[in-house]
Amino acid sequence: MKRFINDIREYRTLCVYMARTGLKAEVANSYLNWIWWVLEPLASMLVYYAIFVHVLGRNQPYYLAFVYTGTLIWSYFDRCMQFAVQSVRLNRDIVTKTYVPKPVFIVSNMLFNSFKMLICLGLLVIVLFIQQVPVSPTMLFAVPVALLLQLLTLGFGLIFLHFGVFVDDLVHAIRIAMHILFYLTGVFYDLETLLPAPWGGILVRVNPLACIIRSMRSCLLYGAAPDWLALGAWTLIGFGVCALGLRLCYKYENTYVKVI
Repeated sequence: MKRFINDIREYRTLCVYMARTGLKAEVANSYLNWIWWVLEPLASMLVYYAIFVHVLGRNQPYYLAFVYTGTLIWSYFDRCMQFAVQSVRLNRDIVTKTYVPKPVFIVSNMLFNSFKMLICLGLLVIVLFIQQVPVSPTMLFAVPVALLLQLLTLGFGLIFLHFGVFVDDLVHAIRIAMHILFYLTGVFYDLETLLPAPWGGILVRVNPLACIIRSMRSCLLYGAAPDWLALGAWTLIGFGVCALGLRLCYKYENTYVKVI
């Protein structure tokens, strides 16, 4: 962990540069530029709203904000994982020509996607206002929940980076796994009320994304404290996953050049 912190401090300029370059490249030939970053989750929110409320006839309080919160968190995690599994191969030119600590690729991509998510948070504030969600002190709990999201994203990203180098088919496997996980996370519905007790509650707690999304909704929308016990457990797991991922990346980083 100490080496990782030192590497990020030393290569922080490169991390920021790679994130900025990615942001500029993504909108270089687009007429709407960064507006697409808002339109994508907005379109998903409206589709889920139409299906869940008008077709299925379900009534979830503050549903627009409910589904938009889930969409933002899921989109961030999904994009980071899809990149992580092929990050070394995508940066083949850098890896084969100069030394760069491999965790830098994960951190720069997290910065890239975090900036996009910050833009979308502006729309979330508007949605909260439109739906007249009451302001509550529990909204401050969103900060530690967001930090846990970053911790787990870093940890799982490092592990996917490592195994993605050696297993070409892992890209396709992760894509399928994320598709299945999407429906087990409750992005556009409440798992605890959808599934019979106690299975809904168990699934929410054993699925880190479901736990984070539900906790974020609790503190932002419903004035309730998150499930601190579940979040604490996932925080410990997150540090363990990060430690494992860093160990794998630093131990085998010289092998990556030979493999790719």
